[in-house]
Amino acid sequence: MGRDLSAYREVAIESYDDGGAVRMRPVVGQAYHPHLRVQCARAFVLDYPAGTRFLVHAKLTDRLGGPPFLYVYHGDQVVVLTPAQTKKFLAEFRRGRI
Repeated sequence: MGRDLSAYREVAIESYDDGGAVRMRPVVGQAYHPHLRVQCARAFVLDYPAGTRFLVHAKLTDRLGGPPFLYVYHGDQVVVLTPAQTKKFLAEFRRGRI
């Protein structure tokens, strides 16, 4: 069975140093709180330095009633965002809100 693509939406995420461990979080200015955890492929953490921003397709989920998190399918292409691309994406997101 394939994954339900309608559950996924474009989200800008960034890597950050969390006391020695590199983790991912949503970029500020979107529908998701920046403290929301992001589960994604290790390539995002291992192949890029902390502070790198990415454009991903993610869905909000939880694991058996646990805390919610954003899930990024591990087989999706890695798209790195420049600061200008991030700013443009966030501006388009704000314009599209009701």
